[in-house]
Amino acid sequence: MKLKAPDRITFTTSGFCPGCGHGVAGRLIAEVAEEMGLADKLITTVDVACGSLHLSDWHFDTVMAAHGRTLVTAIGLKKVRKDNPVLAYYGDGAGYAIGMAETMHAGLRNDNVIAIVVNNAIYGMTGGQMAPTTLPGQKTTSSPYGKDAARFGKPFRIEEAYSGFDIGYLARGALVGAANINRAKKMIRKAFEKHMDGQGLCYVELLSPCPTNWNLTPLKAKEFLLEEMTKHFPLGEFKGGDAK
Repeated sequence: MKLKAPDRITFTTSGFCPGCGHGVAGRLIAEVAEEMGLADKLITTVDVACGSLHLSDWHFDTVMAAHGRTLVTAIGLKKVRKDNPVLAYYGDGAGYAIGMAETMHAGLRNDNVIAIVVNNAIYGMTGGQMAPTTLPGQKTTSSPYGKDAARFGKPFRIEEAYSGFDIGYLARGALVGAANINRAKKMIRKAFEKHMDGQGLCYVELLSPCPTNWNLTPLKAKEFLLEEMTKHFPLGEFKGGDAK
């Protein structure tokens, strides 16, 4: 099979660090949108953090939201563009810290948008500080001796926070390894399908390595994700699907 780049991606010098998963996530979204015939109608919102770098390579109508307001901006767009697929793309810092209220109320209301959240367990754009998703004992620039979970809490898990909400779809994938990436694409497609069917909030969290801020090589970052992150963030579907 000959690989073909999505038409909606411009291949240029990447702003993402070597080994980062954001580029993979962006390509998967573009592939799904094209394969489903939705690329011309898709509207996306991005956060001012690492996800904003897709502005240089994505060819979708895209709005850059204020930090932590990516999801609620997408919800507003969907209310005035009811026939368009609308996707919010942002990171765990935006979703689970400054944007926590928006995350919870979107689930409570079951707003009909797609949310793709890249979880790298730290604040990536601002220098690798401790985030709500940081693992116990993980060293960051603001926890140089390792995160004290007794003081700062366990890593935030969206499936626990959304356990009582009736939303369209909730899944977690990983952006490392061919099998995981293929499954992540199926999850993204399932989110698009349910969104277009009007089933409400379709939420896919994607675990991503961040070699730069983890102070690891890309290969070691991949190992850390698979061996350590997945202990706290299990992969799979939690609501609404069977993306095998």
